[in-house]
Amino acid sequence: MRLQTETDRRPLERVLFALAGTVALLLAALTAIVSGWFVLLTAFVGVNQRLDVSVGACPASIVVRRALGLRSAIYENRDRALARTEEVVV
Repeated sequence: MRLQTETDRRPLERVLFALAGTVALLLAALTAIVSGWFVLLTAFVGVNQRLDVSVGACPASIVVRRALGLRSAIYENRDRALARTEEVVV
């Protein structure tokens, strides 16, 4: 078994895209089966995706970055700067 190295990890954007797609499909099923009100949560997922595209961060990206230690493939310099500031704070 080979250990996963830093270069083998998936970038943050791919994980967020997979997470948003999974949640959207789950919410679409819940909307059809349980209640039409679940469509509001689907809209919330869409708003977070738009926020990530326009600003470069959304609540899910912050949580996933800190919990899994993933780095962005798009904003590499920003991630390095954030890592340095987190080291100083800790």
